[in-house]
Amino acid sequence: MSTAEPGRPRARIAEARRNRQKLIEVATQAFATETKPVALETIARRAGVGIGTLYRHFPNREALVEAIYADQIGQLSASAERLLASHPPAAALRRWTGTFLEWSAAKHGMAEALSRVVASGRITPSEMRGELVAALALFLDAGAAAGDLRADARAADVAALFAGVLVVAGAPDQRDQAQRMLYLIVDGLRPAVPGS
Repeated sequence: MSTAEPGRPRARIAEARRNRQKLIEVATQAFATETKPVALETIARRAGVGIGTLYRHFPNREALVEAIYADQIGQLSASAERLLASHPPAAALRRWTGTFLEWSAAKHGMAEALSRVVASGRITPSEMRGELVAALALFLDAGAAAGDLRADARAADVAALFAGVLVVAGAPDQRDQAQRMLYLIVDGLRPAVPGS
């Protein structure tokens, strides 16, 4: 029996994981930047894999969109934790708004497929809101404890404000406006100066 044999399945598994992640990254970028729907063949080509590899991981567009959504949600939370570890809460939240806008940009380009995933029940609107609320709660709790964000701010209210920004300035060509609006929200979460 060859000693090289046990390594081959592990190498294939590692390659499959890399291919899957590359497909998610390429599709996320395409959905966030393209103005027209992007063909799955185009995503496979840009990821450097064959269309068969894409379909092995994602049997249809909805499966790919669901994977992108899960990946992006994970990045929202991980980014919040990283930023809080290295910045004061208000500054961390201000920086995190860029991550939030990247997440929303990816959703914009896959809105039709995402709505089918939501309609199927695989992702629910309450789950979508819950993930955003949970990430914002990390900032608000830390900010209240540090005294640099209002202690009376509720994560669900701030999430609703963020969602409202996307309603009025959610298109890719409105990103600068959306960023300015999010900064205004974050600035409004700063505690009032005594005597003002």
